Amino acid sequence: MTEFMHQNNLMKDTFGRPINYLRLAVTDRCNLRCFYCMPRDGISYANKNELLTYEEMERLIRISAGLGITKLRITGGEPFARRNIIKFLRTTKSIDGIQKVSITTNGVLTYDYIQELKALGIKDVNLSLDTFDPVKYKIITRRDEFDATIKTFNGLIDNGFNIKINAVIMEGLNEDDIIPLCEITREMPVSVRFIEEMPFNGTNIKPKPLKWDYKRILSVINQYFPGLETLPIAQHATSMNYKIPGALGKIGIIAAYSRIFCGSCNRIRVTPTGQIKTCLYSKNKLDIRKLLRSDMNDNEIADAIVNAVSTKEKDGFEAEKGHIHLSNMDSMASIGG
Repeated sequence: MTEFMHQNNLMKDTFGRPINYLRLAVTDRCNLRCFYCMPRDGISYANKNELLTYEEMERLIRISAGLGITKLRITGGEPFARRNIIKFLRTTKSIDGIQKVSITTNGVLTYDYIQELKALGIKDVNLSLDTFDPVKYKIITRRDEFDATIKTFNGLIDNGFNIKINAVIMEGLNEDDIIPLCEITREMPVSVRFIEEMPFNGTNIKPKPLKWDYKRILSVINQYFPGLETLPIAQHATSMNYKIPGALGKIGIIAAYSRIFCGSCNRIRVTPTGQIKTCLYSKNKLDIRKLLRSDMNDNEIADAIVNAVSTKEKDGFEAEKGHIHLSNMDSMASIGG
């Protein structure tokens, strides 16, 4: 393999935004069937040879780090549904240039890996948990795994992890959970983040008009917590952040469908089958799997990534233009969360 000698160590898109954040989906498999992610019967999973191998992902991360990627988030599907994930995480932590590795998980399989994650220094975990009500949990996820998820949540708390709870707010399912979820931040040092529902649910059903957008969610929170403090917005942040006075934790709102933070986007994502997407709402992809399996050297692959980034749209609305179905037949599990 040719030694990677790319000169561009800080990748930028057409609009001058630095791209330093890679979201890598290691699998499309998931042990839940959440309403907002996939149909009741699941999706057609990719064949094993269609998924990037660990070796291919490691090479991609090294090339990306040479282009200025410093932050890596491992997603799925459910990342812990893939075998030998800890060995892969151990390797990624040692790649020069990668300063932070974090994970998004539903928590069902995660508990047994907590000590190994802690030993690796991976302390930032996003936990998908739309309710603390076991009955609603079973309805939303279509699976009876509440106890396993809560066991992971408590284990992460006990071991000092930085936890962000991701809760998608859905009409008729969990809008009544907004205030109870906020209350958790009073006594626990966690960030509870409410996410607008997106149309990537893997069905042919046209999404309903969004009723629970960021404005409505914030209005409900403000009514219940009139002294809510507004926190500064960090650079490239995707959430508006707040705090109940005296609380240990924080509250966030992610306008994933309204896309109000697209202008400062600093990320690209790689699907489980090795397609680089510069925007969640874009149909444009770079088949990095094909390139990794070709005789191209690292510099040539790096050039292809830079070229793909140069086509990154200004925001999600620009990316959406011309896509009649808005990718609503795709599942977040197949795109990468």
